[in-house]
Amino acid sequence: MENKRKHLEFLQNVITRMNSNSFLIKGWTITLVSALFALAAKDANVNYVLVSYIAIPVFWILDGFYISQERQYRDLYAEVAKKGEADIDFSMDASKFNTGDRTWLAGIFSSTLNWFYGVSIAVTLTVMFLIK
Repeated sequence: MENKRKHLEFLQNVITRMNSNSFLIKGWTITLVSALFALAAKDANVNYVLVSYIAIPVFWILDGFYISQERQYRDLYAEVAKKGEADIDFSMDASKFNTGDRTWLAGIFSSTLNWFYGVSIAVTLTVMFLIK
């Protein structure tokens, strides 16, 4: 049982890291967009807000990657949890789960990211028109 427990622990660490990366990306998005809003308001220059239209999609795509990776490793975790002790090979290859709603594109368009980044774009649009 020790090998299985250790393998599951390794996988859980990867899942936690992907989740933390996704959380940090969201934090960086809010921080950068807020800073750009502050610069735009200070100088009454809409060009600062326009940079948000580059930053938000880039962070959205990167966040989608972490979401898809996390989902794949969760599937690998579930598979390893079903295995017997003799079948544990310590494989960390989750690429076989890169199908359906586990792909990068599906991660980008997941409901949580759609809400978060959709609201970010809507707020950016609002601020852009308020500054003008």
